[in-house]
Amino acid sequence: MTWRTRLLLAVVCGVAVASVYAGQPVLGPMGRDLGVPVDSLGWFVATGQLGYLAGLVLLVPLGDVLDRRRLIAAHLALVATGTATTAAAPVAWAAYSGLAAAGVFAVVVQITVAYTASISPSAERGRNLGIVTSGVVIGILGARVIAGVLADLWGWRSIYLTLAILATVLALLSLTLLPADARQNTARYGQALRSLRRLFAQPVFLGRGLIAFFLFASFGTLWSGMALPLAGAPWHLSAAQIGLFGVAGLAGALGAARSGRWGDAGHARRVTGIALALLLGSWAAIGQLPWSMSLLILGVILLDFAVQAVHVSNQHTLTTAYPDRTSTTIGAYMVFYSLGSALGAAATTALLDATGWLGPTVLGATLALCALATWAVTADAQGGHRCLGSRLQVR
Repeated sequence: MTWRTRLLLAVVCGVAVASVYAGQPVLGPMGRDLGVPVDSLGWFVATGQLGYLAGLVLLVPLGDVLDRRRLIAAHLALVATGTATTAAAPVAWAAYSGLAAAGVFAVVVQITVAYTASISPSAERGRNLGIVTSGVVIGILGARVIAGVLADLWGWRSIYLTLAILATVLALLSLTLLPADARQNTARYGQALRSLRRLFAQPVFLGRGLIAFFLFASFGTLWSGMALPLAGAPWHLSAAQIGLFGVAGLAGALGAARSGRWGDAGHARRVTGIALALLLGSWAAIGQLPWSMSLLILGVILLDFAVQAVHVSNQHTLTTAYPDRTSTTIGAYMVFYSLGSALGAAATTALLDATGWLGPTVLGATLALCALATWAVTADAQGGHRCLGSRLQVR
């Protein structure tokens, strides 16, 4: 895999995932424009996540059936359609429809991750996954910076129009520049779905999936709730200024880029435990949002470092455990991610309206503690992951 291929795949991941998260810094303006009350603003993000969930179950297994390069291009084109629909939405239901459609086909991220794992030599799989999945975090966090600037200049709709254009260009580049997806054996769609269902009975998969559920619920609690208190007293920040917190998150996430190499060296379990402890600690600093901007920034850096390190370690563990069905495995794993993110997004705005920043802080810390407890309970099961892949081979 050349550096150009890694870069293109990382950008594909970044743009696709940005279509789900780009609205977070501008939930207030979106709600005012479309007539959505404050306690329901989290559904702008949760709708995309629920669409993402549907795509994970129904579309990602296609990566074990069809040519992944063509799937990547097709899904990007459909992401462009969804984001364009959101940009043009005259009322809330139309925006929800566009966000749901973009979420369904944003699962191109998982097809891209599986494609990366399948074309990487085993000794470089963790390194390549770390680079490509860094594009996911850059898309989630970097989109906030760009979204804030675009919203201040031309309004929130310009964010989704820009994403539609980028997704269209990337669809064309993927079809023409990516290496062929040459595989000797492919599954039928029904077989792929059955193998997805069987994964949920595997201890290694279930343990890593539950960690991801709590991890991304905690992540969503921060990023879906933070914009509203920062826009109010005592900070009164603009959308562009709120978006700049994505830079702090990006610094933390990129700091975890080496976690894939740590996985290659056999330290995925240890990295996960240390990162989850950091995630829990980050909420002590994030809870100071009403009083200290510097502690908030420190907490954001720590949280995003932890999330990226755990996420890469999880994917490295699972693609090593189930090498013959990487698309199905990653898709099933991301079901937990999608459910957790939707929970965090929907719950935090409701809690914020009722309790102020204390409610989301307690929720985020509790979810981080649940992830750490899950790791502690399931850690011993991880050691045998290399021998489990054969159990899920599609017959």
